[in-house]
Amino acid sequence: MSHSTVPLITPAALRAALAARNELAILDVREEGVSARRRLFYSSIAPVGRLGLLVRQLVPRRAAPVVLVDEAGEYTARAAALLARFGYTNVSILDGGVAGWEAAGFEVFSGTNVPGKTFGEMIEHRLNTPNIDADTLKRLQDAGEDLVVLDSRPFPEFQNMNIPGGVECAGAELVYRALAAAPSPDTLIVVNCAGRTRSILGAQSLVNAGIPNPVAALTGGSMSWLLAGLELEHGQIRTAPRPDAATLDSARALARRAAAHAGVVEIDAVTLARFEREAATHTLYRFDVRSPLEYEAAHRAGWRSAPGGQLVQATDEYVGTLHARVVLTDDDGVRARMTASWLVQLGYLQVFVVADDVAQDSFEAGPEPRPLLRAPQRTPWIEADQLAQALKAERALVVDVDSSLAFRRAHIAGARFVAASALEDLLAQIDDPSRQLVLTSADGALAGLLADELLERRAGVFALLGGTDRWLALGLPHATGDDGNLTGDDDAWYSPYHYGPGQAAQQMQAYLAWELQLVDQLERDGIASIDVLDFGTPNHERSTAWLASLRATA
Repeated sequence: MSHSTVPLITPAALRAALAARNELAILDVREEGVSARRRLFYSSIAPVGRLGLLVRQLVPRRAAPVVLVDEAGEYTARAAALLARFGYTNVSILDGGVAGWEAAGFEVFSGTNVPGKTFGEMIEHRLNTPNIDADTLKRLQDAGEDLVVLDSRPFPEFQNMNIPGGVECAGAELVYRALAAAPSPDTLIVVNCAGRTRSILGAQSLVNAGIPNPVAALTGGSMSWLLAGLELEHGQIRTAPRPDAATLDSARALARRAAAHAGVVEIDAVTLARFEREAATHTLYRFDVRSPLEYEAAHRAGWRSAPGGQLVQATDEYVGTLHARVVLTDDDGVRARMTASWLVQLGYLQVFVVADDVAQDSFEAGPEPRPLLRAPQRTPWIEADQLAQALKAERALVVDVDSSLAFRRAHIAGARFVAASALEDLLAQIDDPSRQLVLTSADGALAGLLADELLERRAGVFALLGGTDRWLALGLPHATGDDGNLTGDDDAWYSPYHYGPGQAAQQMQAYLAWELQLVDQLERDGIASIDVLDFGTPNHERSTAWLASLRATA
């Protein structure tokens, strides 16, 4: 399919479509590492090499308007052809791509999760979220002051590294668990994350809810802690306690008040059923905002897992269609309401919460299923032992298409890494028709999709069954490092924590500076519909007074 068969939309027309606030999905079809350098504010990343793995969840309604974006036409025609094959019927291409958007005088952003991170900066800018710096926090800890550090990142991130003494309490869990985690109403609650956004959102959630404790965000999160020359802990498993019945009642009352102030709409079973019937004409997302472990134990049938804090920061990873209906649920009456109170303020979603008394008689267990869209091919799988024999006999070429970061940690010995979207372009350079071409990815799903596509053009293509994860679990030959990586960091945005000691501090300083400039950039752009609300609780005054007294006595 060529550009001539796909409608083009000019930058001015796309900007007008955004201003109209109707359903619209903007999909950036470059790899994340490339997109993160130059992108549109409201785009979701859906690399052309991963479309079959991502697009059904990002854009569930196939008749929704979709605009495809790349830098200047390198991937959009190919992506449009795939979407047509997958049944999407309303696809257009941004004329000139990001380069054309910039040439038209519109703002170009950088980074990942741009709407959510900009939202966090707008919150601090407009509401003066109480904050505490790393040196002051360390001094208070050393003095044995009455405080608790709640880490608002998901548990795997917390376990990787945390502020000493910190306790995991991810995102939407804060109002749910904070009253149980703090020994008394006078305990200072410090919220931290890896950088700034989730610290700000977390602390402001507690302020908005009006909890009795003084609250502060750790300025710059664990990045500022490291930049201050302090050390982190690793491998911890501390999690904030769940509330007892009385404490849960208090948290639920605070969440109800916050949701009502934000204008969150609660729906009954009849309205939910109507939304589900209308999903073919009005895009519907249904999210369970509890922790992934709770979701896996039991969840409403057909609902997706979207832990509340992650959903607010990384909304663009969960919701590709602007102005769609988003319905949230939990089992406690706190987490969905607090998450909804934030999503409403983003200004580009129709947000609803399932009322507490809405029963559900159909539950599922297990991890969230991943719908795949694929060509009608039969994947030619190869078993790990067969690949090991082929490699030993030099009859196979292995190409890892999953993640350059994972490739660096461990990969099949002798494998090459190619970002999924670049596979077609680089294949001619690395392919050896005399050998089997074996694709691998973490669990084999992405490799299977790409193998199906390549079968149309090349015989002897296979995908490794069970992927690299199974290969490593079986103890088969593997290597570490970047040797064999042919596309560098194109596939992923590398956080400052991914850099070595010689570069990490500089990267952290640059990242924090990038976050701080987002407010000015957003105001120059003028297209975002973010509407930060002041909840007017007494907590803000108490927290700022408490922190001011600290500074006065320092």
